[in-house]
Amino acid sequence: MIRITGLRHRLLDIPDLTVGARHIAVIGPNGSGKTTLLTVCSGIEEPEAGSVRLLDRPPSAVKVGWVGEFPDRTLLFSRVYDEIASTPRFRHRPCRETDELVRAAARTVGIPHLLDAKVSALSGGEKALVALAAACAGDPEVLVLDEADSHLDGVTAERVGRVVQEATAAHVLWCTQSMDTAARADYLLFMESGAVRHHGTPEEVFARLEETCFYPTMWRVRR
Repeated sequence: MIRITGLRHRLLDIPDLTVGARHIAVIGPNGSGKTTLLTVCSGIEEPEAGSVRLLDRPPSAVKVGWVGEFPDRTLLFSRVYDEIASTPRFRHRPCRETDELVRAAARTVGIPHLLDAKVSALSGGEKALVALAAACAGDPEVLVLDEADSHLDGVTAERVGRVVQEATAAHVLWCTQSMDTAARADYLLFMESGAVRHHGTPEEVFARLEETCFYPTMWRVRR
């Protein structure tokens, strides 16, 4: 369960919100507060007022995996293996366990052949997959993706989507500009000017957005 109470932070103003769904897509226009909401929910930022609880705990007490829009800003290590291993190493996991987690995450994302590669030599899509593998290697309870699919080709975006769907995390928070991706979520949050204007199932939310640009292309085709 995700519970937000009296949240005020920067432009965010969310009095009360409770979501029990697993896969939650966050959509809305640029500047609406989507990334700010995700950073607060992931524990990267502390709210100025109010509270956020993930699984009845503050975000700082939850294992959160984060994948951002620009991997170059978050990838810290020169070698792919070391980047993926960073989370279990920071948590002081034994070497053998760390190695198993790294290789399992690389297989899940489909990049075992890149483990010995230099991060600087990777394409943008490969860097996004490394960031996702690093997030998954920590066995996150909550997986947060901030427009991680924005700059990916179709094949890589589909691979990311598959990994997200198969992740064992209790909750997945995915901010995306792809309404077709959002349509596959269990629950939608539509944000505008720092507020959650609409929330509910994709059918409920998109029914309110049918005459806007925030409507899935594939749904328009089938209408």
